[in-house]
Formats: sequence, structure tokens, C-alpha cells
Amino acid sequence: MSALELHDVVVEYERRGQEPIRAVAGASIAVDRGRIVGLVGESGCGKSTLARAAVGMVAPAAGAVRFEGHTVRPLGRGMRARDLVRLQLVFQNPFSSLNPRRRIGEQIGEALFVLGVGRRSERSRRVAELLEQVGLPAAAAGRYPHEFSGGQRQRVAIARALAAEPAVIVLDEPLASLDASAQAQIANLLSTLARELELGLLLISHDLAIVRHVADTVAVMYLGRIVETAPTSALWETPLHPYTEALIGAVPRADGAGTLPTALPGEVPDPSRPPAGCRFHPRCPYALARSRAEEPTLVEVAPGREVACWLHLPGEPPAPPSEKAARLARQAAPG
Repeated sequence: MSALELHDVVVEYERRGQEPIRAVAGASIAVDRGRIVGLVGESGCGKSTLARAAVGMVAPAAGAVRFEGHTVRPLGRGMRARDLVRLQLVFQNPFSSLNPRRRIGEQIGEALFVLGVGRRSERSRRVAELLEQVGLPAAAAGRYPHEFSGGQRQRVAIARALAAEPAVIVLDEPLASLDASAQAQIANLLSTLARELELGLLLISHDLAIVRHVADTVAVMYLGRIVETAPTSALWETPLHPYTEALIGAVPRADGAGTLPTALPGEVPDPSRPPAGCRFHPRCPYALARSRAEEPTLVEVAPGREVACWLHLPGEPPAPPSEKAARLARQAAPG
């Protein structure tokens, strides 16, 4: 059993007088201790909504979220259940998640107080340890959030999450607002924490280059569904879903290459009106007739690899979408 498990999670947002918007349309993902799972996809695909469902900030309309065997229930006005305290969330913008009028030592110390860490002197020592653990000096406890850079504030937010001695941290685009240098430093910090603390991390990002650097496995999300999961190196070397292939093709390279292929037009469709069949088929250069009529489900095509695509029928060996499409075209050709 994984530390954090989401099974067929559906999240809907109600609209007055209209059908609800299904932001997450049946997604499953698992996070183990000591492992980093990257969740990637374009803006609007449902990544952040899935992150909030994972920690109980939004209630699933269907499916289940479990953490260390306990059901993750929606957060209410009361204190978080003790069995879920070790499941933490780090937001994208640390400046908005930190109180600008309080010193950071007080904010981390307050988390320790809520968790029942004893006397003030003990909490002060623990705050210093947590700051040093994320690469900040103990003296930083006496400073206010505005006195830090963006990367330093994100370190503070991570330190506050670590105060709960978590088993899993969900990080919702934690690097998006940082410059390249700060992104690399925080990414390295996350790798170190996962390894040294046996900490499970669900890293939500639209930046595949960062995810490639730190994640053990990657889940690719499109229009509310997971369309591919794989070990990071395998996904990068042989993307199976056409959408994954396009995302990797769009990653800038040192030689200046890296733009979306011209065969991938348009934008993510409106989630309130998803296309029939495969949700990606209107933008897919390899779409089949079946893609327009039936929605594929995730199937295991190799150990540790799943893909939701009609190009990869059960029993066929894994291959990149371009190769698989060419083979299907040859099979369908007359004579």
C-alpha cells in the first residue's frame, strides 16, 4: 500500500443553472515514501484541483483518497484529524501563504505548538533545526517574509510543512514563480529531503525539465485524466502517448530547438464540453477512427508503464506514437 493513494477521483465545480464542470474526470495516482512523483500537463488540465483533492481542500464527487490507510476527508473549520497531519501541502506562491505581519520563526513555531511540541525553548530549537534543514540560517527565524527572496520564502514554506514530520508533501507548482537558479536549488533540496527523510513528494508542475531532474516517476494529465504514467527515464526516452510526445518536444534545448510541433494545434478544450472519444483526438496527429468514438482507459503496456491511447492496444509491444501510427497505417493499407 502506498502512503498516498487516489483512486478514480472525480472533482466537479457547480455552476448555477448549468451542468457542473468536471475538472478532474477519474484520475488515479499513488505516492510512496521516499519517492517523488511528478504530475505534469498544460494549464487548465486539472493538476491543481487534483492536488487540493489529495489533501482534502476539495471534496471528490466520486472516487477515494486515502493516506496511510485513512480516508482523506474534506477540511472543515475544526482542526485537521491527527491521522492526516502528516499529509502536507506547499502552495505555488509562498508570499501569499505566509503571514506578512509575523516573523517566520513564529509561523513555524505555531505549527509546532498546534502539534503539541512542548516548551517554547524546545520549539525554538526545533525551528532552528528546520530552517537549517532547508538551507536557511537559524537567525532567519527573526525576520519577516518580505525580507526574503522568492526562493528563500519557498524554503520557509517547506520548513513549515516539515514541522509536522510528514510522510507525504503535495507541492502545487512550487517552482513556477522562481527564477531558474532558485528553481534548481529548490529542486535539489526536494531530492535531498525525499532521500534523507524517506519523504513522499507529489510534485505538480508544467515544467518537464524540472520534473525530469527530480522525479522518479511521472504522470501526465490531460483534460482531467491521467493519460500516461512511467518511470521518468523511460517516459523521456520513449513517450507513448502523443500528448506526452508533444510536451517533451516543446521543452527548450540548449541548441534553441524545442517548440510545439505544428501537428499539435489548438488549446486544451473546455472541460465543461470535453470531446467525444479520446479527449486528445482533436489535437492528435495520430488519431484513429476509434479515437473519435471511444475513450481509452489506462492499460499496462510494460512493467510500471500505463497509457490511455488506442495506438497501444493490449498485447502490442510499447513504441513511440509516431512509430505505432506508421505501423497501423501500413496494416490498414490495401494489398
